Amino acid sequence: MDTLTFRTATDADIPALIDLVTRAYRGDASRAGWTTEADILDGERIDAQSLRVQLERPRSVVLLAERAGRLLACCHIADEDGHGYFGMFAVSPTAQGSGVGKQVMQYAERHASAQWRLPSMRMTVIDCRDELIAFYERRGYARTGIKKPFPYGDERFGIPKRDDLRFEVLEKPLEAVA
Repeated sequence: MDTLTFRTATDADIPALIDLVTRAYRGDASRAGWTTEADILDGERIDAQSLRVQLERPRSVVLLAERAGRLLACCHIADEDGHGYFGMFAVSPTAQGSGVGKQVMQYAERHASAQWRLPSMRMTVIDCRDELIAFYERRGYARTGIKKPFPYGDERFGIPKRDDLRFEVLEKPLEAVA
């Protein structure tokens, strides 16, 4: 099997990123994988404008993971308040369960530690996503007890199918890279 290659996204990658993130989280196509949000959210998961903002932001990168030139996964990492932020993590539904996601997370964590010397990585996860939270806990992330409100009424985050959604902050210490 070919090795994953990583690169930083550019504006030219925006259409492919929107497609990947949508297939991983929304609609019937997302049901082929286990990360689907189709039962709790409708609407868009990401748009070109918000992606462009992340691409242009200082100390912020969108990482792409490819195999034989095919986009399999992505994530956004950034320096937020002196800690790494890990988000927009998406793996193609047909590649989920193959170890691609674990490799992407490890690469992102190394990047945040080596490039920005950050002590930890944080993420927000919808708190009813127990299976997803358990996946992150197996990779060293811990629940912080910090909850954030879901932005009801802001369709950039999707159209909720439930009225009890919240975000929970997870955090993992990063190993210092010499």
